Amino acid sequence: MRTRKPFARLAAGTALVALALTGCSVTTGDSGGDVAVGEGSIKKDDALAGQTIVVGSKDFTENIVLGHLTMLALKAAGANVTDRTNIKGSVNVRKAMLAGEVHTYWEYTGTTWITYLNHTDPIPDSKQQYDAVVKEDKDKNQVVWGPTAPANNTYALAVREDKAKEWNLKTLSDLAAFVKSHPADATFCLESEFSGRNDGWPGLTKSYGMNVPAGSVKTVDTGVVYTETKKGESCNFGEVFTTDGRISNLNLRVLEDDKKFFPIYNPALTVNGATAAKYPSLVKLLDPITAKLDDETLRQLNERVDVKGEPVAQVAADWMKQQGFIG
Repeated sequence: MRTRKPFARLAAGTALVALALTGCSVTTGDSGGDVAVGEGSIKKDDALAGQTIVVGSKDFTENIVLGHLTMLALKAAGANVTDRTNIKGSVNVRKAMLAGEVHTYWEYTGTTWITYLNHTDPIPDSKQQYDAVVKEDKDKNQVVWGPTAPANNTYALAVREDKAKEWNLKTLSDLAAFVKSHPADATFCLESEFSGRNDGWPGLTKSYGMNVPAGSVKTVDTGVVYTETKKGESCNFGEVFTTDGRISNLNLRVLEDDKKFFPIYNPALTVNGATAAKYPSLVKLLDPITAKLDDETLRQLNERVDVKGEPVAQVAADWMKQQGFIG
């Protein structure tokens, strides 16, 4: 259920924020409130105990999983939670938080910089991008950011693991050399938006000096990219999202963006300014969880929901218990 387009400018639409708050979770009966939380490394927080915190999320699996991790952490700290995950549209959940109808949700640095703060050019350094987002979002919108996770949910190109080994491909620079030496095998599946954007295929091929004939590029739906790349019939290389669970499930290798062409989309907890001022410990509560959320971890969590069909709340609870955050 991948609905986030990392480089798309999101239209606000006409839905009212109040209506947007009627979203439900990915599967039925998987609310964070239905999962028993025992004692783990997250201890009761006197400032949060008994308080009701409204947790939101966007409407794609990864962000909903992050929302459930947040609800479990809050429950472990003694807070009551109201589940407002799976709000339709990034702009709607953002507006809900700014209005104080949602207290906290997970956002991405690149999305905020480009979509909400209206910058055209991303900052290629992860820390510098984060620092710039944190400062401007606080100054303009009173939004408080927690630290970013190591994960970077951005675009990438992937290839079947066996072919990556056979062709000795690890980076996009390796791929650029491969395009020149093996033009017949350099076939690509892309989604339509990526294929026409300067921060997508046109900019990527220019940055890496790849001269790929139009006949070697096939435009397909997002989900089809993964299956076609796995088959290796119409394309050997596919455009993917770096934390998508299908990458691991289909045994694809993500090629390193060694020239750092793609913008950075590190996820982090964001908190409404008034809420952060009232409950300052809320911002820090998720820090140890955030630190463990690298690309591979999010892929595995996403895979359990998207590929294996497991309830998102159970997936989140299993991981939290495995890591010792809850009992």
